[in-house]
Amino acid sequence: MAKVKVAMDWLAGCAGCEMSVLDMDERLVQLLEKIELTSTPITDLKHPPKEGVTVGILSGTVNNTVNVEVAKEMRERCKILVALGDCAVFGGVMTMRNFCDMNEALKRAYVETESTVEGTIPSSEELAKPIKACPVKDIAKVDVFLPGCPPSADAIHYVLSELVQGRIPVLTGENLKYD
Repeated sequence: MAKVKVAMDWLAGCAGCEMSVLDMDERLVQLLEKIELTSTPITDLKHPPKEGVTVGILSGTVNNTVNVEVAKEMRERCKILVALGDCAVFGGVMTMRNFCDMNEALKRAYVETESTVEGTIPSSEELAKPIKACPVKDIAKVDVFLPGCPPSADAIHYVLSELVQGRIPVLTGENLKYD
């Protein structure tokens, strides 16, 4: 039986979800007997293969124009899209920025912080443009939502195990419990 191809990417976030993936420990090694990780922040491969994957996983908030492109590309190249973690599912803490003017937020971040000396707001055609922060579902159709900040390694293992078996996971009880 061919391995299930899985791609992951991370948008605007803290890497907590990726740490929970690694926290599966030996269960991750066992899953690797059934899945092929084609691209992940962990392996530093940037794009899912053009021929596509079965499962695409996005963590983090859609926060800028590059995040929009990444979310759309992942949706186009996967059969099942998983929103992993509170940022991907709900928008997360980054959406707090939506309550203030973007220029004021950038000024506070790059110019006015207590540790900044002669700060300037970065500006270049090569940089992503900030947008109103939002969950992945606002940009691309999501098939599986796994909340948590971060979700537990057990919940991630359950979701991946179900998807490897060709089933859409039903999240209840302990799989939705998080601190």
